[in-house]
Amino acid sequence: MKFLFSAAFLLLVSVSGFAQDNYDVDLIPANLRNRANACIRNEETTVDMRSPDNVMLNVKKAITVFNQNGDEEARLVLYYDRNIAIKGIKGEVYNSVGKLTNKFSQNDFSDMSAADGFSLFVDSRVKHYLPAVNQYPYTVVYNYEIRNKQNLIIPDWNPKPADDVSVEKSTYNFICKPADQVRIKTQNYSGTPEVTTDEKQKKTIWKANNILAVRTEPYSPSHETYNTSIQIAPQDFYYYNHKGTYTNWQELGKWIYDDLLRERKSLPPTTIQTIKDLVKNEKTEKDKARKIYQYLQDKTRYISVQIGIGGFQPIAAGEVDQLGYGDCKALVNYMQSLLNAADIDSYYCVVEAGSEKKSMDPKYASMVQGNHIILCMPLKGDTTWLECTSQKIPFGFLSDFTDDRLVLACTADGGKLLHTPKLTTAENLQTRNADLTIQKDGSIAGQMKTVYAGSQYDNQESLIGKSITEQHKLLKETYNIDNIDFETVSLAQKKEINPKLIEDISINIRNYAPVNGNKMFLQPNVFNVKRSIPEMRNRTLPVYINRGYTDEDTIIYTLPDNVNTALITPQDKHFKSVFGEYVCKAAVNGNKLTYYRKLVLNDGTFPPDQYTEFSKFINDVNASDYLKLALSLK
Repeated sequence: MKFLFSAAFLLLVSVSGFAQDNYDVDLIPANLRNRANACIRNEETTVDMRSPDNVMLNVKKAITVFNQNGDEEARLVLYYDRNIAIKGIKGEVYNSVGKLTNKFSQNDFSDMSAADGFSLFVDSRVKHYLPAVNQYPYTVVYNYEIRNKQNLIIPDWNPKPADDVSVEKSTYNFICKPADQVRIKTQNYSGTPEVTTDEKQKKTIWKANNILAVRTEPYSPSHETYNTSIQIAPQDFYYYNHKGTYTNWQELGKWIYDDLLRERKSLPPTTIQTIKDLVKNEKTEKDKARKIYQYLQDKTRYISVQIGIGGFQPIAAGEVDQLGYGDCKALVNYMQSLLNAADIDSYYCVVEAGSEKKSMDPKYASMVQGNHIILCMPLKGDTTWLECTSQKIPFGFLSDFTDDRLVLACTADGGKLLHTPKLTTAENLQTRNADLTIQKDGSIAGQMKTVYAGSQYDNQESLIGKSITEQHKLLKETYNIDNIDFETVSLAQKKEINPKLIEDISINIRNYAPVNGNKMFLQPNVFNVKRSIPEMRNRTLPVYINRGYTDEDTIIYTLPDNVNTALITPQDKHFKSVFGEYVCKAAVNGNKLTYYRKLVLNDGTFPPDQYTEFSKFINDVNASDYLKLALSLK
């Protein structure tokens, strides 16, 4: 479902080599070794925008790897295509005392297609290299140069790539002509860049020194929100023989529409007539759109196609109509063209997709934001969003892949930022009802029905269409209970704008409630135990809960006749905080033991000092979920 483009691979170009007199590891200050799996000794990135179609990137980098966990930081990955030329690569490897042990060049790199396993066409290739070193610590030095025949995408500067990496020194140099207009987004940079200008060029230099490695803090926001970064977007750009100018989202969206989309919407007359006939009896635009969406799902399938204008431009609607496949760009453009045939307006929207919500920055427009395309229909009083790459997803449901974030709508009037609907805590609902019988040997068996909605529907939707064998395998991974077997599995899908997946299964769990002497030990919460999280002092980052949800479980156990029900003590726990609410009850009526559990977890961003309260809430839930009853046997 992802929308990728070869030029964005420049963002991955962030490792290279440097030369200095001494790479003895003992020269690294002690505070830069603390918590670090690797340390960037020195990195210099220079971007020289000589002209819109000639941008030189030179990277020099020395990185010391302390242990096996830091190896990936020593890997160099470079993507290239007909607009990105690798001019040269060289490097060295040093041992712990700074002695040169190996040299390498471009010939030592693996070179392969950048195909990702699901792309039909890819015109990019990738070179990568990881030193074959197994004695730690060691230092790798890279030095390479790349020529870009475009300036729409300028490589970012992110001096600290991960929590467990420290930085001794990092520098970013951006060179352009004095008259060039660029927009610069500076994030979490405390210093002032050095700027020098003469009649030929303007040079801006950002520096970062002595950045410590830090422990990873659970439930933290994205690294992008708190790490240092510099992003640059030229006002006038050149890209794959296309020229343009933009300073904001309105202008960028206008360029995308005019240059990349407008001429690619034509459909064959026969298809236009087919659509008109298809919807002629429908009374509302929404009902017409629903039928057209089903037509799209029946006719097409998703295949990633990373060719063309850096992967930004969709293949023509007429070609999709003929071939029956396309990537997200092509399928959205095709759906938009089908809707046009029925006189229904819609917007081609660029979104940063993924389970973690990421929005377009309202104050900083750039082409590197966004990795996927969705469609928005601004129906009167009923705006409807469509994911066009799935043959199974219900009409009007975006899923947690693209919900609750700002996206760029590209229209004939220009770009505008819109917000996708949010899947709320109440909507992300899992409701489970089970009727289980406990045997005298402690085995349990019975029927269970679970209804998944919202993002929890997303979690289980992949089961639809799988073979019985694959469904059983995936369910065992989901429930992860020793000795569990599924006698029957039935899955039903309610394909509504707020869809539901209904899972009916019959289960058998051998020896679930072990017997010891005259006691049977039963953990009533079989299926839904919340994991504990670590306690942490001196938290520095906000507590970020990406998505809220609600779980509600009711399990009725029929007890064996040798259990003394009169000795079972009822259980009742209920606690609540700003993070959510938890209810847990267990009670006996006759030979029936009813267990009820409800957990509500709220999404949001909370101050760092509330992590103690959050961890207590989650760990109290975990402790309660592990409640065990010692049932006395007659």
